[in-house]
Order: sequence, then C-alpha cells, then structure tokens
Amino acid sequence: MKPHFLGMILVFLSWNAGSQEMNEKEKQLETFIAKHVSQIESLQTDANQAYWDASTTGKAEYYENLSRLQHAIRTIYGRTNEFEFIKGLKESGQIRDARLRRQLDQLYLFYLQNQFQPELLKELVDLDTHIQKINNTFRGEMEGKKVTNSEIYSIMTTETDSRKREAAWRASKQVGEVIANDLIRLVKLRNQAAQQLGFSDYHSLSIMVGEQKVKELDQIFHELDVYTREPFIRLKEELDHILAEQFEISPAELKPWHYHDPFFQRTPLVYELDLDEYYNPVDVKAIAEQFFAGVGLPVDDILAKSDLYDREGKFPHAFSHDMNRRGDVRILCNLNNDERWMETILHELGHALYSKYHDRDEPYLFREPAHSFTTEAVAMFFGRLSRTEAWMQPMLKLSDEQREKIERVAWKYTQFQQLLFARWAMVMYYFEKQLYANPDQDLNSLWWDMVETYQQVKRPPGSLAGHWAAKFHFTIAPCYYHNYMLGELLASQLHHHIEEQVLKLESDQEVSFVGQKQVGEFLRETIFAPGARFHWNEMIMRATGEPLTTKYFIRQFVK
Repeated sequence: MKPHFLGMILVFLSWNAGSQEMNEKEKQLETFIAKHVSQIESLQTDANQAYWDASTTGKAEYYENLSRLQHAIRTIYGRTNEFEFIKGLKESGQIRDARLRRQLDQLYLFYLQNQFQPELLKELVDLDTHIQKINNTFRGEMEGKKVTNSEIYSIMTTETDSRKREAAWRASKQVGEVIANDLIRLVKLRNQAAQQLGFSDYHSLSIMVGEQKVKELDQIFHELDVYTREPFIRLKEELDHILAEQFEISPAELKPWHYHDPFFQRTPLVYELDLDEYYNPVDVKAIAEQFFAGVGLPVDDILAKSDLYDREGKFPHAFSHDMNRRGDVRILCNLNNDERWMETILHELGHALYSKYHDRDEPYLFREPAHSFTTEAVAMFFGRLSRTEAWMQPMLKLSDEQREKIERVAWKYTQFQQLLFARWAMVMYYFEKQLYANPDQDLNSLWWDMVETYQQVKRPPGSLAGHWAAKFHFTIAPCYYHNYMLGELLASQLHHHIEEQVLKLESDQEVSFVGQKQVGEFLRETIFAPGARFHWNEMIMRATGEPLTTKYFIRQFVK
C-alpha cells in the first residue's frame, strides 16, 4: 500500500491579482471585515487574558469572566444576519481578490459553527467552562493525600512497589469519574447544536469547519494502523518482558499502571539507559533558551512572561498562549528537570514561536496558524530533539563516550515513541468518533476496547468508571486529537525537507539543528510569517514542494 496523500495538490493562487479595481461586493466585504475586527479583537484579547488568569490561579472569578467573554464572542459569531451576508458573498462568486476570499472563507466557518439558538449557546459555554474549571483545579487523592499530576508522573516513573503505582494511576483517573456525566451532557449539547446546522453530530461539524474531511482522516488512520501494527507489537512485547522482569511478574500479569504514563502515551525509559540521568543535573529552561537562540529564534521575551513551575490551583499540564496576535506570547508549564519536561518545553516554545513570528503587517484574521495541526507539527519537530543523541551531546555537553551510550538506545526510544503515539492517537480518534455518534452507549467498555485493540494494554480489574473522561482533551479540545497525529506527519515532512533542501545533508545521521540559523530562517519565512494566509495544504505545498503525506513519517519511523 502506498502512503496516502492528504487532499489534492492545490493550484497556487495569485496573490497579486488585485491590480483590478475592487467591485462593489469586495468593497462591502472589506468594510465588514474592518468593522468585525474592531469588535472582536479586544474581546478575544480579554478572553485570552481571562483564560491565562484562570489557568495560572484556578480562581473562580477568572473562570466566570472567561465564560462571560466566550459567550460574548460566540454571540457575535451567532448573528444570523451577518452569517447570511457572508454566505451570500461566498455564493456570489464575485470576491476575486485572493486575500479577501481567504478571509471570507475563514469568517464563513467561524460563523457557521455558531448558528444555533442563543439559549443553547449560553448553556454550552457555561457547562464547558464549568468542566474546564474542575479539570484544571482537580487534584486526585492517594492514601488520603492530594497529589499533583507531577507527583503522579514521578511515582509512575520511579516507584517499584506495584501497589503504590496502582494507587497513583487510579488517582490520575479520579477526575474522570467526577466530570463524566457533565461531559456526556456537554457532548449531547454539542451534538444538538451541530444537528441544528444540518450535521449528523458535532464530530462531523468539527472536521468540516477545520477544513478537513472525515473520509481522508479515516484513510490516514487506516494506513497508519496497517503500517505501525506489527512493529509496535514487536517493540511492546520486548517492553513487556523488561517491565515484567523489573516487577517480578509475568508479562501476562502487567497492568496499566506498570507503563509509566497514565495513558501509556509515552515510552517508559526502561532500556539500558534512562535518559533522565542526563537531564536531572541541568536546567531544562536554560537549555531550551540557549538552543532556540542558536537557531535564530530567541525565546527570552516569551519566557519572561511565562508561568513555568507547579503550584496549587494551577493548570497541571502545559500549553502555549497567544494573548493578542501582536507578539505577546507565553507558555504555561510545570517544569521538572527530566526528559519529559525537556521535550515539553521545546514543544510549547515551538508553538509560541509560530505565534510570535506571524507577520504583523498581515490582516488580523491571518495572524494565527494555517491550521492547528501545523503549529502542532512545529512543536513536535522541536520536541523530538530531547531523545536525539546528536542534539543532546552539544546541548548537554556530553562526552563522546556518553553519546555512544545514548546512541545505543536513543533510536529505540524515538521509534517506539512515534509508533506508540500513532497507536494512542488511534484510540483517541476512533473513540471520539463513536462518543459523538452515540453518547448513550457503554463508554467505559468502549474506551477499554479501543485501548486493548490499538495499545495492547489489558483493562484493569474493578470499576472502569470515567477512565476515558480523565483525558482532558475531551473537554478543552473536542474532536481535535487527530491533529496531533497530522502534526507528527508534517513534522517528519519538515524534517526531511530541512535536512535535504535547507541544510543540504545526505542523511539525518548527524543532524542536530544546533546553531543552524538556516533552520530558524526557513521556519520563520515559510511557515510562521504567512500565518493563515493560505489554506493549510497550500502552505505545506509552498513550504515543502508537496502536500501533506504519510510517506516521510513511515520512512522515518517504520521502515
């Protein structure tokens, strides 16, 4: 089977076609966009600030403010008369100017997904914010004591007592049991909204407004399943024997809590070498800052405004946040000096740089990524470096002997991580499709059916209630997870193009990108600056010479 090419090759649009005078429809659109941006920009900036304040403090008043602002924004996009005006312009075929036509397409999708009853809109926003607040501030309990996510990860990474590992794993799932019923109610409300717009469910609506097609996504995930299944099973069988020996049990007795990550979405560092020993003595923040400066993408301004360390009430994971599309970009992390957080800060700063370097002379509507998965691709491109010996040696000042030790296991970690993530993304994609298709089914059993099928992890004994709902993406990023996998595909495509066309290398054996300012220049000019000026596949075509494809991911990590 040949790797699938996503979408047809797009014919490049001529962005200089505006030599002809604007017609009346184009003038109307230009006036509308100016008025719209004057209304929406300050509201979005205020909402971004409210989300930041809520995430960094956990305070109820910030969540209430966020809910109010999100409702105000969606009310604007819910205006029926404005949607009909936009729809009429789109159907008229008279918007010839390519920049205006692209902004019209964006506005059409923004408005379309909000064309439902005001009462339903308010109920959706309020319930969504309520669940987010619980998710962001919840701390599980273990042996009568509240534990942070960082503590849970630490226990699951280092603890040798299986009973304590199980307790930590179950603590990571407790939030799911608390929010599951509300989340199912939210799913039904989202479906109700989508059905008012003529879609079968919210999943179908989300894919469409993301300028994607379910059929093409299904094909990609089918191909990835076929290509990754056997190599993943081989690597997991090897891992199971290592873990079983460590815990003095048989491979058949392994439980979900033996895999070092609550969802088994990261490879346990259990081979001959634990990469954490190289990161524990260093400051991962300083390493990241040094690296990005070296490729001509300084992040000191981003880090100065960021919130980087764990505390009570704070959002327990990580994200990047563009506050105003004018350069105020920051990240939230809960850093520890280990490989996981080295990867995370490289990843989040990749997102942040994408936002930082949007061309501010472009229209407001263009000052965002071409697609959510294209910013994921940049984040993943950088995040992968934390397990690459060619990058680790210069950044961590390792000796040749240390590098040789790492080299023996780094590729195995890297390959297994990519195969594992592909399998995990299948769990999320297929589960969420069925969640929205029928939210009344036995979701707890469905979840473990998916985990057993794609990750080869057996369901645990006892209650399964809410395990699926503990994955916070179902709340904060519904019908989104497939974009992480598309990001991995594009990260491999970018890696190949930079290696071959930008750095002119014959292979990637020695590629580290350290000190390579050409890398920063290429990303800044071809990926970051255009923002959403082009449809995502045209942007990829312009940057790499071909549309999005699975072949470079398969070539890099499977064959």
